[in-house]
This record gives sequence, structure tokens and C-alpha cells, in this order.
Amino acid sequence: QVQLLQSGGGLAQAGGSLTLSCAASGRTSDRTFGGATIGWFRQAPGKEREFVASAIWSPFSTSYADAVKGRFGSSKDITKNTLRLHMSSLKPEDTAVYYCAATKKRVEDGTSPRVYEYWGQGTQVTVSS
Repeated sequence: QVQLLQSGGGLAQAGGSLTLSCAASGRTSDRTFGGATIGWFRQAPGKEREFVASAIWSPFSTSYADAVKGRFGSSKDITKNTLRLHMSSLKPEDTAVYYCAATKKRVEDGTSPRVYEYWGQGTQVTVSS
């Protein structure tokens, strides 16, 4: 069983930056992301959960929704089994609860929440104008 622990987020002004982290924990054999695919989704009040970004752990590759492309980036920390989402040039419309998700499989199209088996607890991101 894999647990995903999210951290980061909070409050930022428009144009500011925040970083979200998603760390995998659990049994040793499950702890590493290995060849997994990790996704980021967000859900604003009254709206559907939407895709933000995804990453294939190894070899590392990333994909972003058009709404965040050029503003969001990703990095991984192998020693901590952690994926980070670096959010910059934030806009009020980025306000939402952000979730990380993971599957042990390599998924070329990680835009659907249905491909993920494990989910983080969610973290609030609020961007003020």
C-alpha cells in the first residue's frame, strides 16, 4: 500500500509563487515511485476536478495542462521519494484544493483521474488578487 503525503500550498498574492510536495511512504517495496506516474489535479468550489500536471518518474518527463503551461514546473527528489510542483505567476483562478495522485504503472496520458490508484490528502492553494 502506498500513501501519498502532501505538503506546501497556502496563501499567495497574484503573481507570486508556491511549491507543493508529494511524498510517497509505506512499505519499503512500495515507498519509491519507481517507474510510476504521478499526477496533480485541482478542484475549485463548485467545479469538477481538473488535471494540472503529470510526471513519469523515470526517465523523468512532465506534462502540463494548457492553463498552467509556462507557469508551473516539476522537480523530483529521489532521496525523499518526493515530487514537487513549482507554481509561479499565480492567478486567482489557480485557487483550489490541489491533489497529487500516483499509479505504479507508466502512463503516457495521465490527464484522467481514473488512471490513478493512490491519492494524497489535498492541500489548499489560495491566490488573492
